[in-house]
Amino acid sequence: MAENADATCRDIVRYIGEKLDLPTQFVDDMPWEQREQLFDSGEIHLCWLCGLPYVWKMDTGEPMIELCAVPVMGHARYRNSPVYFSDVVVHCDSRFDTFEDLRGASWAYNERRSHSGYNVVRHYLSQLGERSGYFGRVIESGAHQVSLRMIIDGEIDASAIDSTVLEAELRRDPALGTRIRIIDSMGPSPMPPWVVHKNVPVQLRTSIAQILHQMHGDPDGIGILRQWGISHFANAEHSSYAAIREMAARATEVAL
Repeated sequence: MAENADATCRDIVRYIGEKLDLPTQFVDDMPWEQREQLFDSGEIHLCWLCGLPYVWKMDTGEPMIELCAVPVMGHARYRNSPVYFSDVVVHCDSRFDTFEDLRGASWAYNERRSHSGYNVVRHYLSQLGERSGYFGRVIESGAHQVSLRMIIDGEIDASAIDSTVLEAELRRDPALGTRIRIIDSMGPSPMPPWVVHKNVPVQLRTSIAQILHQMHGDPDGIGILRQWGISHFANAEHSSYAAIREMAARATEVAL
């Protein structure tokens, strides 16, 4: 997830360790690409993973991961469901008012393995009958927060930002809301799940899932979840992520 989720993730990992009476460690001292490699190899056991790489990993011959739980955000727009949106953001003074206005504009996406910032945008364009060249200039920013800064600084015109990341940024810096506008939203999409590696013993996997599912009933757990706007953890169903697989198939028709 985005860096603005790190503090919450760290507290959840600590909370799990306290409940299990086991030592736990939140790994944040290396790039996310390296962390994903360590998760794939089983050296990292639990991961909050974007839905697109989750689908890719599950579509391998013998996947070594399984769903653990999925966060449900507390804001009313999510309707108590494990979903999120990709909000199309522009500068507050921008001349753009709709997505259709963005033809020929400059656009940033966070990175190519992202559903919220890249895959869903190409799917959206495919639904409009577009195949390539919709935006005048396209760059990879590396992260949603970087894309936001580029919009504010006038370096790009627009970007699709994970709604949960954007809400966390607005909680951290309420003044941000006066510098940007949302002109469209894509989704809803299935919420990125918490996924556990299968080298973790089955009983321990079950215990971790139970702890996450029960956090919202514990005062300490509630405090941690609210840091990032999470209402509770729900059961994650693999079938829910078929929507991302289908969007990815359509997205291949489009080049940004």
